[in-house]
Amino acid sequence: MSAAPPPATRSINEPRPATRSINDLLAQARSRLTRLTPQQAWAAVQDGALLVDIRPAAQRAAEGEVPGALVIERNVLEWRLDPASDARLPQAGSYDLQIIIMCSEGYTSSLAAASLQDLGLSAATDLDGGFRAWAAAGLPVTGPGQ
Repeated sequence: MSAAPPPATRSINEPRPATRSINDLLAQARSRLTRLTPQQAWAAVQDGALLVDIRPAAQRAAEGEVPGALVIERNVLEWRLDPASDARLPQAGSYDLQIIIMCSEGYTSSLAAASLQDLGLSAATDLDGGFRAWAAAGLPVTGPGQ
């Protein structure tokens, strides 16, 4: 008796039905965001926007932090900022709140901001280039990124 041939495998270059790549998801998320430069984000924060840092603790410790940014790690972001959530933070009292999401380089923040828009937070967006762009622009930071 001979062994059955192994099942056919699909090359990563072959399209899969009804799937999208992470690059597709990122492009879709960004297509509905008005992403802010570090200078635009700084001005928005001065006008009352909420800057939310979603980087994990280890990354904040290694890179530094933005004084006054609200730290909400990515895994609980929607629960903390959805005005209808029982787990929301006091700052999350309005669907009209301008929220600027910041990660390290501006990739995860785009996906997170789009997710907040899906919850009805229509003014949610992200910081183009993330914390690294903020620090490179000479805006206020504490810790290693000074």
